[in-house]
Amino acid sequence: MTVSTSERLAQLRELMRKPENNVDAYVVPSEDQHGSEYIASCDERRAWISGFNGSAGCAIITMDKALMFTDGRYFLQASEQMDQNWELMKQGLPGIPTWQDYLTTNLPASARIGIDPTLITEKDFKTLSSAKESEKPEAQDTNTLVPIITNLVDVIWASDRPPRPKNAVVPLEEEYSGESVASKLHRLASAVSSNTPKPRALVLTALDDIAWLFNLRGSDIAYNPVFFSYAVVHFHSSEELDNSKNPHAVLFLQRNAIEHGDLKSVLGPQIEIRPYEDIWEYLKDLGNQLRSISAEKSQEKLVLISDKASFAVAQAVGEDIINALPSPITVLKAIKNSTELEGFRQSHIRDGIALARYFSWLEEKLTEEGKKLTEWEGAEQLEKFRSELPLFKGLSFDTISSTGPNGAIIHYSPDPKDCAVIERDQIYLCDSGAQFLDGTTDVTRTWHFGTPTDEEKRTATRVLQGHIAIDSAIFPNGTTGYIIDSWARKALWKDGLDFRHGTGHGVGHYLNVHEGPHGIGTRITSNASPLKAGMIVTNEPGYYADGKYGVRIENVLIIKEVETPWNFGDKGFLGFECVTIHDRGVDDAYVVFFRCPIQTNW
Repeated sequence: MTVSTSERLAQLRELMRKPENNVDAYVVPSEDQHGSEYIASCDERRAWISGFNGSAGCAIITMDKALMFTDGRYFLQASEQMDQNWELMKQGLPGIPTWQDYLTTNLPASARIGIDPTLITEKDFKTLSSAKESEKPEAQDTNTLVPIITNLVDVIWASDRPPRPKNAVVPLEEEYSGESVASKLHRLASAVSSNTPKPRALVLTALDDIAWLFNLRGSDIAYNPVFFSYAVVHFHSSEELDNSKNPHAVLFLQRNAIEHGDLKSVLGPQIEIRPYEDIWEYLKDLGNQLRSISAEKSQEKLVLISDKASFAVAQAVGEDIINALPSPITVLKAIKNSTELEGFRQSHIRDGIALARYFSWLEEKLTEEGKKLTEWEGAEQLEKFRSELPLFKGLSFDTISSTGPNGAIIHYSPDPKDCAVIERDQIYLCDSGAQFLDGTTDVTRTWHFGTPTDEEKRTATRVLQGHIAIDSAIFPNGTTGYIIDSWARKALWKDGLDFRHGTGHGVGHYLNVHEGPHGIGTRITSNASPLKAGMIVTNEPGYYADGKYGVRIENVLIIKEVETPWNFGDKGFLGFECVTIHDRGVDDAYVVFFRCPIQTNW
């Protein structure tokens, strides 16, 4: 449904003109103050101002334009959800800049660009600032980034804006996590010890990093078992900042997020709990304290922050003593321990039962009973089957239950009040997942309950060939997902086809369904982190015919070491273990073209 944004944009531009702001452009990113991909309803500022509610995108509003920058997953969805006020900038297509590049090259000279410093990353702030300076290093009319403390969208949203969730935070028992908090803190200290100089403190802002490190889970963001928090880990004593064997951490939580008041005793004496809103004064005091003891080494970077932390965090500590790097916890978290890996196997066995029940139920209702079921009703029934499983905690994302043309909307979600009826003679694509205490699932299946067309058979076969290519892949240690991504596309390319999303993403252990740092995709970020044994990754090639149908096949894989006849360069080789249980992903009626012995026996 399209939302009228005329009045909202008019009010925003009025605020932009006010003397205390006086900006020519205002940036509204998707993320919250923690850089989250999936956010609470109170942080859906970009969705509220534009009407587009996909999980990725950035809005830039000037006095005469409203631009939405998003990637190929959301081209169709964004074009359908936004009204006439908005221009869709299809990032990745020739001639379309990123939102960062647009700000540096398309605004008039001396433009003032308004930002919320808690929502823009320190990295983006520095990049935009340096780009402006490098364009006209001697000019006086370069553009200026203007931090505005009070978010302008929040001012317009006012009392209609939902309150921030403050749900209970609960421990995740070691029988599910497989490692104590103390052990994780020691491993973290070892991971950063190679930094030169060794940091005195690490500031954590990503909610899943914090949940993993402290073996805690929450429910402040739908489908993601996380809670609003910050944390600071000290690698020296908190009083004297001298060498210490035991890292000490301060965890900042919302005041009423502690269930039964026993969280402190569960975490142990090395963890101090403080109010969530105290983080800013704490960071300022930390920066001042570290400067006072290192006056003779003014250039020493004593505080490590994530390169995805906000500019506000960097400012609070002090840009002179921070080092912004990829969070060391991201890699530690991505490589699962034996308990977590077994949890993935067991949770997928249970999840497969729910999927088998659902698709059997759906086929019976459509083909034998002739029932008319909506996409929403299908999604609700699948959730019901999952909710009856042991250790079930909720869905891992909003179920994509899509029939016919809706399947071509890559991240489609049915509206309970207005969605399509599942038709026998159309392709039905269902992408769904669940959160269990012992693992997170994410699986896509594509069905046809009637007679598919030759085109549908051919494209589905090409998708399956790409899926098999990844599932059966063997590759040397050090290989990235960027390198193997083309294997999933080769069969589609033979027919002049492709898909506008990554082939695979990491998955958290009873955490976010999308997890880094690794992935399989065409973006250069997929080349930054090699695939390693113990990581989890999805395998989900697809094809989407706009206005007609979509095909996707998705399984969850464990990356594992494999034996090979030789071991070139003593690198060691890796392959995949599929933990998704329910069938192989495509109705046999599809696979009528291009069979070969390997694919027939897969």
